[in-house]
Amino acid sequence: MRQRRNRRRVAAKHAPLLAIDIGNTHTVLGVFRGEELIDLWRISSGWGRTGDEVRMLVETLCHDYLAELAAEGRVCIGSVVPAITEEYEKMAGRLFDAQALVVTPATSAGVRLDVPDPSSIGADRIANAAAVAVGLLPAIVVDLGTATTFDVVRPGKRYVGGVIAPGIRTSAEDLFRRAAKLPKVEIRRPRRCIGRTTEESIRAGIYFGAVATIDGIVRRLQGELGRKPARVVATGGLAELVARESETIDAVDEALTLRGLLRIADLHAS
Repeated sequence: MRQRRNRRRVAAKHAPLLAIDIGNTHTVLGVFRGEELIDLWRISSGWGRTGDEVRMLVETLCHDYLAELAAEGRVCIGSVVPAITEEYEKMAGRLFDAQALVVTPATSAGVRLDVPDPSSIGADRIANAAAVAVGLLPAIVVDLGTATTFDVVRPGKRYVGGVIAPGIRTSAEDLFRRAAKLPKVEIRRPRRCIGRTTEESIRAGIYFGAVATIDGIVRRLQGELGRKPARVVATGGLAELVARESETIDAVDEALTLRGLLRIADLHAS
C-alpha cells in the first residue's frame, strides 16, 4: 500500500504544472515538466480582467500545452492581489478541470515562517523562500518588483523576515509624477554616473541609486546574519539589469518565484 502511494506521489510530481505568480504590476506564468521550465510569460496583471478574459488569455499563451495540462496537469497560484486570484482559480477549473493550489501562509511550503505574524507574509515571499531553501543556507532573495523585497532564510529552512523597499519603477514613477518638469526616461544602465543632461542625470540617479540601495541593504543583512555569508539570489523583471553593477548579488533567476511554487506544489502532490 505504501509503495503504491509513493508511486502515485512520484507520478504526480512529474505531472505538468502551470505556475502563476500574480503581482501588483505583472503576472508571470510558467509551464513545468518535472523540474524543467519549458515556457514562461510575463504579462500585465490587469486588475479589471474578468474570468472569461483570464481564461482566453491563458488558453492563448498555453496553446501548445493545453492537451497535457487538461489531461493530468496541476495549477499552483501565488498571488498578492486577492481581487484577481479568484478569476485564475475559476480559469483552472474551466480550462483544465483542475483545483488550483493557492499558496497562503497556512500552506505547507517546506520552510518555517519564523516571524511574529506569519499571516502577513505574501505568497510571493513564501515561494521565494521555498525556492532557495533547497540550496545552501543562509540565503537572501532580492525580488525587484513593484516593491523591492529582501527575504532571509536561515539554516534549518527558517524564513526569518527581511526588508520591503520601494521598487525601482515605483520610485521612478513617483519622481516623474511629483516633479512635473522632469522627463520620463528608460530605466537602463547609464554610461557614467555624472549626467551631462537632465535625462542622463535622472537615469544615473535611478539606476545607481537602486544598485546602491540593494548593495547597502544586503550588506546590512549579511552583517546581522553573522560569520557565514549568505548567498544572494535576485529575481524580478529588472534583476538582470541591476545584477550587472551589483557587488552583492551572486545569481539571477527570473523564474525563482515560479520554482518556489513548483516546490510547494510538489509537497502537496498526491
